[in-house]
Amino acid sequence: MSNPALFQSVTVGSLALSNRIVIAPMCQYSAENGCMTDWHLIHLGHLALSGAGLLTIEASAVVPEGRITHADVGLWDDATEAAMARVIESVRRHSDMPIAIQLAHAGRKASTDLPWKGGKQLAPTHADGWQTVAPSAQPFAEAENAPVALTADDLKALCDAFAESARRAARLGIDAVQLHGAHGYLLHQFLSPLSNRRDDEYGGSLDNRMRFPLAVFDAVRAAFPADRPVTMRVSGSDWVEGGWDAEQTVAFAQALEERGCAAIHVSSGGLDPRQDIPVGPSYQVPLARAVKQGCGLPVVAVGLITDYDQAEAIVGTGDADMIALARTILYDPRWPWHAAAHLGAKVKAPNQYLRSQPRQYRDLFDV
Repeated sequence: MSNPALFQSVTVGSLALSNRIVIAPMCQYSAENGCMTDWHLIHLGHLALSGAGLLTIEASAVVPEGRITHADVGLWDDATEAAMARVIESVRRHSDMPIAIQLAHAGRKASTDLPWKGGKQLAPTHADGWQTVAPSAQPFAEAENAPVALTADDLKALCDAFAESARRAARLGIDAVQLHGAHGYLLHQFLSPLSNRRDDEYGGSLDNRMRFPLAVFDAVRAAFPADRPVTMRVSGSDWVEGGWDAEQTVAFAQALEERGCAAIHVSSGGLDPRQDIPVGPSYQVPLARAVKQGCGLPVVAVGLITDYDQAEAIVGTGDADMIALARTILYDPRWPWHAAAHLGAKVKAPNQYLRSQPRQYRDLFDV
C-alpha cells in the first residue's frame, strides 16, 4: 500500500505529528505524593521509542484532592514539577517524539484505592483517602461517601489551579495540553445532567452545564503559550438514558472550537455505574464520527483499536483524523512499527535499534 493514511503527517494547532497514531494518557498509579518516579521514566521512555506520532502523559492532577488515587501523578507545586522535569528531560535526550500532558481533576471519583487492590473509594478517615468534591453532593455509587458540592469561589480557585498547572507544563517544555473532560471525572461531572444537579448558572441547561468546563478551557488556553495546542478529551456518551450523549458532545465540541481548541479526543462512559456499553472493536468510532461531522476540529478515535487495517480504515474513511492507543500499546510497545510494516509505510526508530529491521521490511525505518 502506498502512503497509507495512518502514516500521513497531521497538524494539531501548530504542532506537527509525523503520523496519526497517538499514545493515550494512561494512569500508572505509581507516583509518590504526586511526584513521578523511576517507573514513569521506564514507562514513558520505552513508549517514546514506539514510533507513534504523539506521547501523552497520564492524567496529572491540578490539586492533591483531584487525584484518582493517592499514587496518581500531579503537577500542582514545585516538587511535582521537578519530578516530572527529571523524567521529561531524560526522555527528550533519546526521543524527539512530541509530548502532551493530560491535566485533570477526578471530582467525586477521587480518593480511591489502587486498581490492583480493588479500586474502591477510600473514606476521608482512611490514611490514603480524603473528602471528595463535585458539582453536586451525589456520590458515584450509593454506598460511597458523598462529595461536597463546589461553591462559586471553589470553581474560581480550580480554574486558577488548572491555569497554574498549564504554566508549569509550559516551563517543562511540554508540547500540548489535553484537558480531561471524560470518564466521569470532574469536567464530565459538570457536563452530564446525571451528575450535575445544580440550580445556579453552572447547572440545568446545556449552556449552564458547559459553563465551568469551558471556563477551565479558557483559563488553560490563556495560561499556555499561544503557539502550543490545547485539546480536550470527552466521553461521547454516558451510555445511560437521560445522560450525556453524542448530540450534546457535538454542541460542546462546537463551543470548544470557537474558543481555539486544537483537537478533541472522543472516548465514552465512566460517569454512572448503570452504563450499558456495547463493547466491541471500534465501538466508540461512531461517536468520533458524529463529532467529526459536527465540527471542524481534528478528532481522535479510541477504544479497542488493535488491528492495523482497522486503524487504517478509521483514518482512511474520515471517521477520525487520528487514532489513540492505550492497552494495545502497553501490550505491544512496537505496535506502530508493526503497523508500518503491514501497511507499507516508514516509521522512526532509534539508531540503537536499526539493526532489528527484518529482512523482508528493508524500507521500514525512516533514517
